[in-house]
Parts: sequence; C-alpha cells; structure tokens
Amino acid sequence: MLTVTSVNVNGIRAAAKKGFGEWLAGSDADVVCLQEVRAEEGQIPEEVRKPEGWHTVFAPAAAKGRAGVALYTRREPERVRVGFGSDEFDAAGRYLEIDLPGVTVASLYLPSGEAGTEKQDEKYRFMDEFLTYLAALKVRAAADGREVVVCGDWNICHREADLKNWKTNRKNAGFLPEEREWLGKVYAEAGYVDVVRELHPDTEGPYSWWSYRGRAFDNDAGWRIDLQVATPGLAAKAVKAWVERAETHPERWSDHAPVSVAYALGS
Repeated sequence: MLTVTSVNVNGIRAAAKKGFGEWLAGSDADVVCLQEVRAEEGQIPEEVRKPEGWHTVFAPAAAKGRAGVALYTRREPERVRVGFGSDEFDAAGRYLEIDLPGVTVASLYLPSGEAGTEKQDEKYRFMDEFLTYLAALKVRAAADGREVVVCGDWNICHREADLKNWKTNRKNAGFLPEEREWLGKVYAEAGYVDVVRELHPDTEGPYSWWSYRGRAFDNDAGWRIDLQVATPGLAAKAVKAWVERAETHPERWSDHAPVSVAYALGS
C-alpha cells in the first residue's frame, strides 16, 4: 500500500507553530506533498525540515516568502526534478517531482490567479505550459513502465459539486469557464484521472479549502481545489480517499486540509 497525502500548509513556519509537526508525526502517509511552504530550507525549524523517519526535498521560490513546494518521503527518492522545463516558472517554487520505485510523485502549486488581472494571465501561461508537460510526462512514464500522480493545490474547481457556492463564483478565479475547460483537458486529452472524484463520484466536495473570512469553515462553504491527479493505471489501484478536516476552527493549522489517497500497488 502506498499512501500519499497532499496539503497546502499556508506557510510552513506558521503551520509548525499551530500543529503541523504533531500532525506529521502521527501521519501514516508514505509520501507527503506540501504547497505554499513560503520559506527557504534554512528558515524552517529543524524538527520540521528534517523530521525523524523522513527524507525531505524543498523547492522554494526565488521570490522570498512566496509559493514553495516540498516532498516528504519515507523512502529516499531515486530521482528529483525541480520545475517542468519552463523559463518563466521553474524558479517560482511551483513544481517538484520525485521518482520512487514504479511511481513518479509530484507536488504542484498552480497559480491562484485573479479574474481580469495580470495574475490571471500568468495563471493561463502556466496552465498552457503545464498541460504540454503533463501529456509528455505520461508518455515518458509509460515508456519506462511507471505511473504518475501529481498532487497539490490546483486552484481550480472542475464541477459544480466541487464548491459549495458555485453560483456566486462563476466569474471568479478558480471556477472560470476557461479554467474548468483546461482541467477537463487534463483528464480527457492528457489522459489523467481525478482520483478523489473517481472514488467519490456523487459527493458534494469533499472540500479541502475554506476561506478564513466569515464562517466559511463552520458552514462548510468550501472548495475542492487540492487534487491527486494520476495516470489511469495508478488511479485504478486507489482504494480509499479522504480529507482530514479539522474538528473545529481553532484546531486548523492551515486554511487547507490534508487530502490523502491509499493506492494498493500490489493489486
């Protein structure tokens, strides 16, 4: 069994003060993918940077205090790759992948965007480049007899069932028609599978992000933007998917919740 967990920590130093280290110590995951680390390695407390029993790889952003992704693995990676061959985005702390036996695991932090602004234009440029890379990655992995899972904060909801208040968010970044169409291409054209949705086909959510504004968490007015997107062979081996939603608002150490999938590799 390979259990993979993905979570946007919303700043690893802040999360460490609120309980991230304790959560990690109690996790049964084999791989943990982090996004929005927002720190360079030397700024992270040692007990979080190099926790016992884990191999860690960090890809901080060149812009200090921004983005940043990381991977924690029980097994030492066979190969590490930072970025996906993009002149614009490889130093932005948005993509990191490793090879484990038979499986490539990646941590992705796709730009959030903002409708009608340069931030949204940047998001579209990232999406265009990344879709090309995803398609090539799947072909390359298949030739090597490998499967792929890209975990992370994709910052897009594909369906109405993926966010509570979809009617009022149709003109907002994260649920724009162009974004939803692009994510559809990841599935239909590049040939990947939304693993959590595959295991929960008729569920509202399960949501993984709730705004700190208002009472979004208490009212479960969430978004399902933290995804595990896998090649079909690996997706077929997924036996369980769950979101570790905190019991109460004060127990949260991020505005996102960990999203986990257990893959029965031997089946």
